[in-house]
Amino acid sequence: MPLYAALCLDKPNHVELRLATREAHLAFLAANAAQVKLGGPFLDSAEKPVGSLLIVEAADVAAAQALLAEDPYAKAGLFASVEVKPWKRVVGAEL
Repeated sequence: MPLYAALCLDKPNHVELRLATREAHLAFLAANAAQVKLGGPFLDSAEKPVGSLLIVEAADVAAAQALLAEDPYAKAGLFASVEVKPWKRVVGAEL
């Protein structure tokens, strides 16, 4: 199945919202671990989270977007933007 990279950028000054929904977000990732292959936050110069990168396995981009729309971060309105692009692993560990 194809892989997709989701580049999710937080709205400015929304660290508190991210922290308040983090536990639900992590539970969502755990529940969808078969599809969410890799992920983690983008950090600013003070090492505070300002976005997320997720690598998602899905049948197509629409299915990847549908899964990402169910993320508690997305449902809470944390993201200023979400860009989903087809992605191909070339080097590194198998996903």
